[in-house]
Order: sequence, then C-alpha cells, then structure tokens
Amino acid sequence: MEEKELRLYGEGYLEERKLIPRWRQPIPAIVALLLTLAVFYATWWIFQDPRGWLRMYTPYVGYMYTRWWLIMLIWMVYIFNYWPFKRAWLEKTHPVLKGGILTFISVFILYVLIKGFFEGLLGNFGIAYFNPGRLMQLPRMTEFFALEYASLACLMFAAIASWLSPAWVVACEEVPWQKMKQPAKGISILVMTFFLSTIIFFMTMHSHMGILYYPWQYFTSIAPPYWEQFANTVSGNFHVAWIMCCTVMVWIVETIWERFPFKLIRTDWLRRVTAFFGIIAMAWAMLFFLYFAQELTWGPAIRGTRLINAPDWRWLHVGEMAVFFLVPAIFITFYCNNWPRRFSLPVNVLIRTGITIVAAVLLYILYYMFSHDFLGTQKGFMHEQQFPMIPTIWLINIWLAHHWFMDNWPAWKMVPKTAEEIAEGHAAEKALIADVRWNPSLGWGLGVGALCGIAVYFITLEILPWVYKNITVIR
Repeated sequence: MEEKELRLYGEGYLEERKLIPRWRQPIPAIVALLLTLAVFYATWWIFQDPRGWLRMYTPYVGYMYTRWWLIMLIWMVYIFNYWPFKRAWLEKTHPVLKGGILTFISVFILYVLIKGFFEGLLGNFGIAYFNPGRLMQLPRMTEFFALEYASLACLMFAAIASWLSPAWVVACEEVPWQKMKQPAKGISILVMTFFLSTIIFFMTMHSHMGILYYPWQYFTSIAPPYWEQFANTVSGNFHVAWIMCCTVMVWIVETIWERFPFKLIRTDWLRRVTAFFGIIAMAWAMLFFLYFAQELTWGPAIRGTRLINAPDWRWLHVGEMAVFFLVPAIFITFYCNNWPRRFSLPVNVLIRTGITIVAAVLLYILYYMFSHDFLGTQKGFMHEQQFPMIPTIWLINIWLAHHWFMDNWPAWKMVPKTAEEIAEGHAAEKALIADVRWNPSLGWGLGVGALCGIAVYFITLEILPWVYKNITVIR
C-alpha cells in the first residue's frame, strides 16, 4: 500500500516505463528525427523566425522564452514528477493527447512566470530592468532596447536556473527532500534552487545589468564588475559562458555518462558533493578549453575591439559552442537508447563521448554554413543577430517534450515495466557498477587515457590553426 501511494504521481515514471520500438533501429531514430525536425521548423517559423509570424527572435525575446520553457519542462518532470497528474493517467493517456496537455501547461506557466512574476512583480516593485515599460521611462531609452534589456535580465536568471534545477536532482539526488511526497518535495527543491539562482544572479549578472545604462549604476551594482581583470571584460558574458558549460555538463553526466563516474562512489554524501562540484570543475575545464580554441583559431582577444576579436564575444561563444555538444548527447540517449551498451560502462561512456564530440563539431560547421538560409538568422559567426543557443535549445525543448511527454510516439510504444523487470534493472545496474572496480587492466586504461588526453591537447594546438586556414565554413 505504501509503495502504491508513493507512485501516486509520476515519481520514477521515466525509469519504470519501457519504450518498445515499432521497427528495428535505425528506423525509429530516423522517424523521430524527421518528425521533431518538422515540428521544430514549423514552430520556429511561427514563433521565432524574423521572416515568420510572431518574430520573437529579436534575439533576446525569443531566447528568454526558449530558455524559460526549458526550465518549465525540467520543473514539471524532474522536480515535480508530473504532479498533479496521476501515474495511471500518464500510463493510459494517448501520447498525443498527453503531450498536448502537458506542453500547453508548460507554456502557460512559462507565460505567467515571465509576465506575472518577473515583469509584473519584480519589474514594478523591485528591479526596474525586469520590466520594459519601466525602462521606457528612462531618458534616451528606446522601446527596442527596453524590451531587449528586460528580456536579457530574465534569460540571464534562466541560465542559472537551467543549471541548478537539474543539478540538484542529478548530482544532489534531491537531498534532503528525496523521501517527501509531491508536491511538498517539488516545492522544496524549487524554492531551494530558485533561492540559489537568485543569489548567483546578483553575484554574476546584476552588475552586468548595472553597466548597460549610462551612467553606470555604482550605487546599486559593482561597477566595474569584480571579474574585469580576470575575464578581460566587464561583460556578464563571462558568467554566461561557465554557467552554460555547467548546464551542458549536468546533462552530459545524466544522459550519455549515466551519472558515471560519480555513481561509483558508495558513500552517499561524498558521492553527492563530488558530483555537484565535479560537474562544475569539468565545466570550467570546458570553459577554458573552448576559449583557448578560439585564440588558436582567431588569435588573442583584444579588449576594445568588437565582436569576433572582443573578449566578451569570445566568452559568449564559449557558451554557444558548448550547447552543440548537448544536442547529440540528448539524441543518443532519447532515440538511440544510449548506444552502445554491449561493453563495460567506462567503454560505453567513452564511445558515446567520442560520437558526441564528432557530431557536435559537424553540427557546428553545418549550422554556420546553412542556418542563415533556413532559420532567418544573420550570416557569420559574430553578428548580433546570430545566437545559435536559441535554435539548438529550441530543438532540445522539442525533444524533451517528445520524450518526456509523448513517450517518443509514434516510433515507440510505451509499456509500463513489471515489478520483475524493475527489479532486474536495478540488479543489472548494481552489477554494472560492481564490474567497474580497481584491477590492473583498469590502471592501464587510465594511464592510456591520460596519455591520449595529453596527445589530443597537443594535436589540437596544431590542427585548429590549420583547420581555420584551410576549411571555409562561411563563404
């Protein structure tokens, strides 16, 4: 009776459902890709495309809604476990109807949050830069920049929340509320992560907003910002970069890495602390590598210049580059069943990571070659209207809704796992973890891996300048 009550809502739904492909791979993956790309392009034309209907790609208005929609999906599934929808409804409702209802609710909450909380409450009674109407009252402020600045403030908050919201579930394992029932558990995690997001917002993004309007707001923000000497810029794009890398690493760990290697740590508190700060450490490693890669390609950044040579754009582009790794990682997990699975866990993770890196590089090249033809973006790497994070996250949002809300319909059929299948899955997971223990072959593997990492680093030093000189991405 207690177990049945525990599963009253959607707790464990994603883990305890069985998605059965209707055809042999790769047909289901291809069908899902074509279907979601069609939905992506149709919705992009309706909502985002500057040539389309609503034309939200200004770009910050569209980016704000895109980023907050991502958070709504995470809140509904990872934090609230589909509450208030019952488990029986999730299992028996047709995927199209279920997906339509849940997607509508996510968009409705998104709209209420932005218009009601940020613009209405905070913008009118707290901080003016969340409300474009308030900004319009300032001297020399145009309507366009008022809307862009308000959207920028909202999406900067969203950038932090999109990292911390899943991180508390993936790394911290919902502690200390993991045994609470919904909605108390969801509210507790939401309040905690929102509180942390608010603190980090004021420590990282508020000073950026304080210098957007002249004269700089010395009384209410740190101006110039404290990171100026380290990042070689006063722009908050430096924080956008590392926070975006944190977001990407959270989902890399959750998807293609299956929370490896942190789940090998058996001590609960040590595993959670190591996972949370380990993800941050790996994100900072990605941050500096991607920034260094740009210096190898385009030369050192020069403060005082604009766009591709400016440090602030370079930091922004780090975040843009990072998100390209997230797209193939999500696809491999959602539509390829985290292929491969036949080897040991470390080998599987290594192969998936290699595939993700290659796919991310190809996607990066293809995006900058063709996006301006199909998405209505501007041609070039560094145009003010070129924000690859918007279409990539928009596509990821569609995949999340398709996978979480619609059970990968129509190429897959959802069947609830039996109690025996759930028990077998847990046993197989424990056996997989137990198989990864210290032995001479593992030591050799770690040694070879370290040498390969060093080799890749020095190869990168040589190959990136050559690639830039010999391969034309944008004509």
